[in-house]
Amino acid sequence: MRPAWIVFVKELLDALRDRRTLLVVVLSSVAVGPVVLIALSVLVASLEQRADVREVHAVGIEHAPTLRNYLERQTYAIKTAPADYERQLVSRERGDPVMVVPPNFETDLAQGLAPVVELVSASANTRAQGGIGRLAGLLQGFNQEQASLRLALRGVAPGLLQAVQVQERDLGDARARAAQLTSLLPFFVLMAVLYGALHAALDTTAGERERGSLEPLLMNPAPMAALVLGKWGAVSAVAMLVAVLSCLSFLPAQWLVRGETLAAVFQFGPREAALFLALLLPLAAALSALLMAVAIRCKSFKEAQANSTVVILAVSLLPLATVFSQEGERPWHLWVPALAQIGLMGRVLKGEPLHATEALLPLAVATGLTLLCLGFVARRLRGAAVR
Repeated sequence: MRPAWIVFVKELLDALRDRRTLLVVVLSSVAVGPVVLIALSVLVASLEQRADVREVHAVGIEHAPTLRNYLERQTYAIKTAPADYERQLVSRERGDPVMVVPPNFETDLAQGLAPVVELVSASANTRAQGGIGRLAGLLQGFNQEQASLRLALRGVAPGLLQAVQVQERDLGDARARAAQLTSLLPFFVLMAVLYGALHAALDTTAGERERGSLEPLLMNPAPMAALVLGKWGAVSAVAMLVAVLSCLSFLPAQWLVRGETLAAVFQFGPREAALFLALLLPLAAALSALLMAVAIRCKSFKEAQANSTVVILAVSLLPLATVFSQEGERPWHLWVPALAQIGLMGRVLKGEPLHATEALLPLAVATGLTLLCLGFVARRLRGAAVR
């Protein structure tokens, strides 16, 4: 282990010597937590603010005094939409849907007919599309009130129309609902670890080969295993440092959360940070070995960068398996690196317990992947030393 330690210190110093690259990696990993949480809090705060604004934008509301009276009794302020509201909705300049009332509203209502009220929005305009449900609920309430008045006028109890009383019960707790908003946090942490190991892995393999310093290193009498372990240890140390900084950055980042709802339900303490690290550290070691195995095949740093994009693309696309799967998490997800860690970190955010087998299986897979990749790196270095 002494030769491996010497190589480890040498490679770690080389990685730390490139201060600009290291500074960018460290700052980006530290900024992951605050930036993501601030963006989420701003989004949640804007949604809460829009939900508190009780306004209805309408066209032709002067033709429906009965409907106006109902909306005002629901404490909604009625505003007249501009003439070019359709263009504004399509171009996303307007974030509120528009209620269009026909001129014959009161006449049809008095004759027992059903006047057609349009709710105008644009499916590509997510802000306006989100307000459609609120307007539809208001009109549904107006319909129920008018139906009840008509039945009462004829001496019929309105309760006869309700054969069943419906009550909704949500089984999800506050942390599970918060995890729907913070589901992107594990992905950003994982990508920070991947990019943290990327530069060090490429520099210690393809970079040294391009600079011509790899062959003199292989001429030393140190065992090949010591060289490989030393290089891998330095790369893993940088990746693990990024993992630690990324996870710990969420602890003070909670102070920057603006939305009251998100601040109340998002709880990320030392326990969650420790569980995140327990899942990420083995994966950081495996990704470091995988990137080294990809880069050792290349003759230049630029070629290694091009080949490493395959690993980056695979790791970034694996979480989509849970998005496209309608059945949720599957048992085979635990056998896939990166996918297993993201799924388990999501469960940590939800406050769900982790069983020992669920945590040990990704650890075993990461260990096996690390050993395979290190064996491949050792074989390629042995071949380069012979030539």
